[in-house]
Amino acid sequence: MDFGSRIHFIFFFMQKINEFLLFLNNYLGGHQWFVFLLLGTGIFFTIYLGLPQFRYFRHAIRIVKGKYDRAEDVGDTSHFQALTTALSGTVGTGNIAGVALAIHLGGPAALFWMLMTALFGMCTKFVEVTISHKYRDILPDGSISGGPMYYMKKRLNITTRSGKIIRTGAILGGFFAFATILSSFGTGSLPQINSISDAMFSSFGIKHTLTGGVLALLLGLVIIGGIKRIAKVTSTLVPLMAFIYLVGAILVIATNYENILPSLGSIFTDAFTGSAAVGGFLGAGFAFTFNKGVNRGLFSNEAGQGSAPIAHSAARAQEPVSEGMVAILEPFIDTIIICTLTGLVLLSSGVWNEKIENRFEQADLVVLDGTYSEADDSDRALMYRAFSNDTSLALYTGTLHINNGRIESDGITLIHAESFAEGVVVTRGKSMYTGPIPVQGGVVQFGKISSEEEVYFTGRSLIHSAALTTEAFKRSVMGDWGQYIVSIGLLLFAFSTAISWSYYGGRAVTYLFGTKYVIVYRLIYVVGFFIASFTDTTIVWNISYITIAIMTIPNLFGLLVLRKDIKGTIGKYWKDFKKDWPDEDIPLKA
Repeated sequence: MDFGSRIHFIFFFMQKINEFLLFLNNYLGGHQWFVFLLLGTGIFFTIYLGLPQFRYFRHAIRIVKGKYDRAEDVGDTSHFQALTTALSGTVGTGNIAGVALAIHLGGPAALFWMLMTALFGMCTKFVEVTISHKYRDILPDGSISGGPMYYMKKRLNITTRSGKIIRTGAILGGFFAFATILSSFGTGSLPQINSISDAMFSSFGIKHTLTGGVLALLLGLVIIGGIKRIAKVTSTLVPLMAFIYLVGAILVIATNYENILPSLGSIFTDAFTGSAAVGGFLGAGFAFTFNKGVNRGLFSNEAGQGSAPIAHSAARAQEPVSEGMVAILEPFIDTIIICTLTGLVLLSSGVWNEKIENRFEQADLVVLDGTYSEADDSDRALMYRAFSNDTSLALYTGTLHINNGRIESDGITLIHAESFAEGVVVTRGKSMYTGPIPVQGGVVQFGKISSEEEVYFTGRSLIHSAALTTEAFKRSVMGDWGQYIVSIGLLLFAFSTAISWSYYGGRAVTYLFGTKYVIVYRLIYVVGFFIASFTDTTIVWNISYITIAIMTIPNLFGLLVLRKDIKGTIGKYWKDFKKDWPDEDIPLKA
């Protein structure tokens, strides 16, 4: 097989994988039923337990400070270390790239639904951590292992009338553990290093493989030490990375202070109607905006996914409810504070709806059959419907004729990142490209181009993910130096996420196969981390969408089934607390 044939096969194979992932995601996390299940569970427990995320917030802060700690508490980490470990698992690319992607797809109103997801997610986190901590296991070596798979195994079995036990809980727990292993790659490893290597290349010109190799080595050195070393590293990294990023974000917002109020208004005014078209942004309907906001909110704070309970199960706490209260703070810090600041950075700087010169990603590039104009209101309305999944447009199949970098074919329209592409130039290596380029079903077949040098498209279009946030940080008093804040923040955010998710996956391996196989998992995890540094971005993100869904669904089901157990555990906590701390104020009961 010659070089061109090998390239063609790779592109074809990756395209088919991507198509399958998109098909699968349409029936899982990308479908409306999943959004309603996720948000509905948070709303249900908020009402059922009497607004615990608000009533217990102050008490949660006291617990994190260690006010109620006792010497006899059992666990591997402190409340603060458990919080920072869980936060390091959630504060990652979702806070930088995820917010930018949500606003790119759904407009400012998508941020509103991210915040709503976090508000109810605070209650979901409280519930899932409480019940998981209650049914955690102490392993033969004295370490702690916990998470939703343990409460499922112990509490979700079915007893028949004849007294026979059907071990449905064990099956559900096994499925969740398997999904956690997959998600440790799809959420914690693959998209994190992918975003890091892209940022390092765009900001500093560092090759993807070099970034991946160095960080894979560092990752291996950290995770081999287990939860105690992980907790020590994350308790240092999380405050540092949050401080660096927040200072940079405040500088951007302050520079564009005149846009703060209009930006805030745009978040709320279109929340129930969808975001109207502005600039290069062609608009998004309510259903589309709602879906993208909730999905990106989940990717950011992971409320309901069942990942954070694995970290919190290791905390030193005699009462599971106290650790559940610590978890209330996670979505607040992760989404309501950090994601809101990122959103204001994007909106106040104005970059979210502005076309910017960029190199086109293959997965974001679509060739339409027909001529459409951004200046034509009817064409813009048609694109709005297409991007909101309300209609479909004919995709071009044929050959693009390129002469000295310019497309000479008529009757086509190039769309990149869901916007009309302008000033498109096709290059090969560092030279202008001349020759044919085949297109199949709207997709440019790069693998079929007879060239040993890379052929790519550049031009002006909307951008998204980390690149959009990077551009926003440059629109401030920091100038081009702003991009380094994003790069460093992304490096620390994403690397700490990969560290935490290695622990989550390791606990799932322990549950399924025992502790002796954890070292094998960690080696595979590090290798996968390296490979993802130079893998196609779109496939990486689509894997993460699916793994989030298959992990979240059984966990939400288990929480709803055990609602009475959860409520009873909370009631017992307050009774015991009043006995042990008679002089302390406690929140009013619901």
